[in-house]
Amino acid sequence: MADYFVHESSYVDDGAVIGKGTKIWHFCHIMSEAQIGDGCSIGQNVVVMPRTKIGNNVKIQNNVSIYEGVILEDDVFCGPSCVFTNVSTPRSHVSRKAEYRETLVRRGASIGANATVVCGSTLGEYSFIGAGAVVTSDVPAHALMVGVPARRVGWMCRCGERLNLAGGRARCDRCGSGYREERGQLRAD
Repeated sequence: MADYFVHESSYVDDGAVIGKGTKIWHFCHIMSEAQIGDGCSIGQNVVVMPRTKIGNNVKIQNNVSIYEGVILEDDVFCGPSCVFTNVSTPRSHVSRKAEYRETLVRRGASIGANATVVCGSTLGEYSFIGAGAVVTSDVPAHALMVGVPARRVGWMCRCGERLNLAGGRARCDRCGSGYREERGQLRAD
């Protein structure tokens, strides 16, 4: 008996690895060689392609496709209908499987609804991608990114609160964590 839940309308192919306590909801397809960690929630109509890696406690909302080349570390949140790509110059009549580019989403990052992450990008730890943003390059840890193309408009605490910097320092109003900004990066005190 499996120690994870799969709704009867979903398919899990032989060779997929699914962690303890993970829940796979309606109309999903988890393909062979996909790896999903413990305690994940895979929302309705999600496709997880072969050779993808999903860490522990990842939440993937409805209508998301995790394409080959995408790696989601622990505690990542993927909002409804967010989009990943894996080829820079797709053509239906030209096979580009040898050109798949890796997209790495670091621990604790959040991707808002309908955001697009172009392949080859790394989203830093605890970064926050606003709804509808289009990420075309690497994102620093804790960065708050919005717009098309996405640009940094602030910093986010590990707990998900927007930080107010004063003199290059910030203290989170919710959890009390302290941070300092140095050379375009945010670091914990």
